[in-house]
Order: sequence, then structure tokens, then C-alpha cells
Amino acid sequence: MPTTTPTPADAPRRAGLGTWPTPLEPAPRLAEALGLGPDDLWVKRDDLTGLGGGGNKIRKLEWLCGTALADGATTLVTTGAPQSNHARLTAAAGARLGLDVVLVLAGAPGASGSGNLALDGLFGATVVWAGDVSGAALGPAAERVAERLRERGEVPALLPFGGSSVLGARGYAECGRELLGQAPDLTTVVTAVGSGGTMAGLVAALGSARVLGVHCGAVPDPAGTVSALASGLSGTDCAPQDLRLRLDQVGKGYGTLTEPVMAALTLAARAEGLVLDPVYTGRAMAGLASAVEDGGIGPGQRTVFLHTGGLPGLFGHPAALAAAEAALAAGD
Repeated sequence: MPTTTPTPADAPRRAGLGTWPTPLEPAPRLAEALGLGPDDLWVKRDDLTGLGGGGNKIRKLEWLCGTALADGATTLVTTGAPQSNHARLTAAAGARLGLDVVLVLAGAPGASGSGNLALDGLFGATVVWAGDVSGAALGPAAERVAERLRERGEVPALLPFGGSSVLGARGYAECGRELLGQAPDLTTVVTAVGSGGTMAGLVAALGSARVLGVHCGAVPDPAGTVSALASGLSGTDCAPQDLRLRLDQVGKGYGTLTEPVMAALTLAARAEGLVLDPVYTGRAMAGLASAVEDGGIGPGQRTVFLHTGGLPGLFGHPAALAAAEAALAAGD
């Protein structure tokens, strides 16, 4: 039966979905390859959160799903791209909690059913294809789906894009505090920035100076998005200009593979056996490499790379798979 962590009546509820704390592991060979000292770089393994293939969305979904359960929801409804990690983990959370899940995804069926999409089906989610629409148009499409569910007597809970709201970001404020217990001397946490909630929670817990975000192209205004979420979570103003945010890894767009990202995927895999994905963690690692090159991160500083998961997405990205398979065929 679904359960929530006991809380005061007026407090947000939390569903138990993950395995905590996640490990913090040294990455000495990767550190030296990037130009850091062997003890400088550590990896926070939020790809090992336990449910549905793992990933950062579990921390957000604990709060979002806990509130949905407390409100009597019967169905979770959320949005995303076809290879959305958030959609996949929402489907897994619904399966764990006994809730139906409807995913409203951009695009149309038939392009690819692998990667995260295959797991969406395995977890029993229903996919509603919204067509060739912008991210902003997915919200109204999800509202229409929720209205149809209400007409059938269901109680839908609309979860935000990427799980990123002030409530969802609480999960990464908790992660920030968890990190301080594991590495009280940390200087910088490097994270991918998609819908913004992960960076916002870390900023609320650690301060903007200790968090470096790498924009992945999922939202048009990453600084404004993170600023609003962090301010709402902490109750104090977090100005966009105070954020450490790299915008240099997007390339031609959200789903495209760039040479620096493929190089980062290859380096992490061959130096540490660490698998990254081409949209989020690959961009974050490429951003970390660039930060070392331009002096934003230097030797002698405790740097933590937040591994936010996304492994299934690698298998739904034809360009990244082709590049990996080409290296195998060439005997590299």
C-alpha cells in the first residue's frame, strides 16, 4: 500500500521512493585527465537512487507524489520530451505507489520506441502524443488530459515539467545538506540544468557560489528559472546574475550531440567506467572540462560532479549510439 512519511498536517507530504544517502565516490583517473589533482574530483551517484533505473527525478518525485497521495490522486499526469527521464521515473513511481500514469509527450509515435520510451511502456504508463509543439504548449495539453480524466471520475495530479517546482526542488535542498555531511569542504558542485529544480535546490542549500550549473537547452531562460525556484524555496532573493551558469554546451539544441559532449562521454567511460547520457550528464561533464580549462575550477579544490542518471536515454539517442558503435568497430 502507498505510504507517506508522517508530517505535521500543514506540511508537504513525502513518499518513500529512493535509497538514501546516495554514494559519494572518488574519481582520481578522471580528475587527472581533466587537469585536476587525484583527490579533487568526486562523483555524487544520484544515478543510484534505486527506482526505475535511477536518476535525480526521484528526489523531486518523493515530494510531488507524497502530496498527490495526500490529495487523493488516482492518476499522475506529467509532460516531457520523448526520451524524458522525468517521464520514465514518474511512470516507475506510479507503479510503486499504485497510481495510474499518463505521459503527455512532444512528438508523435514511431520515431523511436527504445530507451526511456520502452521503460515507460514496461512500467504501464499511457502515452499521449502532443505533436510537434513547444515545451510551453505541453502544459495546456496536459491540462486537457487531466480534464478528461476528471470527467471519468479520476483524480489527476498534474506534476510539473521535469518535476521542477518549489515543492519538487525540496529534494535537492535535501541533497545539498546530504552532500555537506559527506564532503563538508566541497568547493563546487557541478550539475546539469534541465528544468532547473536540481540546481535551484542545491543553491538553496549550498549558496550560489558553490553550485555550477551547465545549461542543457531544456528551458529558454535557465537563469530566470533557477532564480525563481531557488528564491521560492529559500524565502530569500536569489538574483539570476549571482548564479554560476554555463551556457556554452547546448550546441545546436537540446537533443543534438556535440563533439565536446561525445568526448566527455568517452572520457568518463574510459577513465572511470562511468556512463553518462548525451543530453544532460554528458553536457555537464563537458561543462566541467571547460571550467577547468578556463580556470573556473582549479586544482586543490574539492569538486563534486552530480551524476543525475539518464542511462536509458543513451539507448534512445541514435547519434550517440552510432558514435559508440563506430569506436567499437574501429577497435579504438
